[in-house]
Amino acid sequence: MKNLYKLKYIFITILTVSLVSSCQTESSFEDELPSIANIAVSNADFSTLEAAAVAGGVAGVLSNSNPNDASGAYTVFAPTNDAFARLGLNENTLGVLQKTFLTNTLLYHVSNGNLAGNTISDGGTSTSALSLDRRFIERGEDTYINGSKILATDVTASNGTVHVIDKVMIASGADIVQTAIALQSANVFTSPELTYLVEAVVYAELAEALTASEGSPSFTVFAPTDQAFIDLGAALGLTFTSPADIRQLPKETVQQVLLNHVIANDGKFTSELSAGTVTPLGGDDLTLGAFTNGTLTVTGAGNGGEVANMGIPDVQTTNGIVHVIDRVLLPNL
Repeated sequence: MKNLYKLKYIFITILTVSLVSSCQTESSFEDELPSIANIAVSNADFSTLEAAAVAGGVAGVLSNSNPNDASGAYTVFAPTNDAFARLGLNENTLGVLQKTFLTNTLLYHVSNGNLAGNTISDGGTSTSALSLDRRFIERGEDTYINGSKILATDVTASNGTVHVIDKVMIASGADIVQTAIALQSANVFTSPELTYLVEAVVYAELAEALTASEGSPSFTVFAPTDQAFIDLGAALGLTFTSPADIRQLPKETVQQVLLNHVIANDGKFTSELSAGTVTPLGGDDLTLGAFTNGTLTVTGAGNGGEVANMGIPDVQTTNGIVHVIDRVLLPNL
């Protein structure tokens, strides 16, 4: 594992000082190690994770041995407070997430057994507690799990191993269309995010193409928020006050605009995307900005140089990766 940060050594120092000062024998050191849950409780950098574990009902699970693995261990990829803050979340704002989604999100960070840092390599995978695979990607000197950079590895707990990451990983367990509907219907956030996009997909008759089926392709999709569509309406001299207002535009135009957000490239996390142009299913090439702090900007040929920023990157679906953005990407209409 490359480029480990000092956070790892802070943990090791804390644990070592604690153990040495108590004059325990080597055989009892393991008994005195904190559980995974207690690591979160005892470190201020994981206060949001601690609150999420309590709210999501998994704190008790991560306090005990793993009954589903012979070693009794879990491996947890633990997002820092800063990782949650990237989604606008902290200890006091976790209530914007539906509990089921929060619980599943936490379990997506957990796997059975001890996965040592030196066994993590580019192209490898790890199966989460949701039975969904996560993949490891090396980019320069850094290693990522999906689109989240691994900041530190091998923090040892009494019931497993903790690796520290810089972004919360999200998986819907559904295809692209059902994922958008889940966001639209408040099954993820208490306030819907993608109501206009769902309406546009239905209106443009593209739902079937973006629904997973055996042998269907996997996509990278840039998904504009409700506000992005409202802003588009204003730019066109239209007033969008409800998703149905998207139907003021010709169906063919909406279809062309939506296809300008879809890339048939097997679904790429941000850690697998680079600056340059990519060709969507319809319209003109999109321009990706530099990979910076785990995200990229994206610009449509018809956006006059105005970039779209990723608000929620790297949402894993069963037929691709969705990146929620703050601007509609326009082709040259």
